[in-house]
Amino acid sequence: MLCIDECHLLWGDARGYVWGPRGKRIMLPIKNVRVRQTYYGALNLLTGWAILWEADRGCKENTVAFLKYLRQVFQGRRLILLWDGASYHTAGLVNDYVEQLPSLVSPAREQPIERIAFAPREPAQNPMEDVWLAGKREVRRQWANLTTFQDVQTVFTQTITHRQFLLKKLNWYGREHLIQLRREAGFQWE
Repeated sequence: MLCIDECHLLWGDARGYVWGPRGKRIMLPIKNVRVRQTYYGALNLLTGWAILWEADRGCKENTVAFLKYLRQVFQGRRLILLWDGASYHTAGLVNDYVEQLPSLVSPAREQPIERIAFAPREPAQNPMEDVWLAGKREVRRQWANLTTFQDVQTVFTQTITHRQFLLKKLNWYGREHLIQLRREAGFQWE
C-alpha cells in the first residue's frame, strides 16, 4: 500500500520563514518561480520509506510513467495506491494504463494496481503530505547554507529518502493490523 502525491519544490522554499508580528500573516514574493522541480512521491504504508521520482510537471503522462516506475521498483507485485482526486490521477490515459494491465495470476485474479481516492480537498488525509513538509522544513532549517537550487534539491531529497516516516497517521489506514497479519502468515517484520 502506497500513499501517492506530487510536490513542486521552488527555489524560494529555502527562504520560507521570516520574523514578524505574532498572529499576522506576512506575504513575501518568491522570485525565480521558474526554478522548480516537481516530484512524484510514494510512501510505503508498511515500511514508512518514501520513494521519489523527478518529473518536469504533474500531468497524466508523468503519472503513467510514475506508475510504471513503481511497478519496476516493486517487481510487478500488486500495488494499492491511496491518492487524491487530481485530474491527472483520474485522466483517461491513466485509467487506460491501469485497466490494460493483465490480472495477476492468483485465485482472485486481482488487478495489479488498485486505486483508492482520499476524500476531496482533504490533503491532511495523505501521509505523503507530511513527508513533503519534513523535506521543506529541513530545507528551511538549512537555508543559510543553501546557495544554489541544486543544494535545495539535495537537502530535500536526502531528507525524504534517508529517513523512515513511521507516522501515527499510517495507522489510520491499518498499518499495525497489516503488520500483525503478515507476522501471523510467517513473514519476519523487524
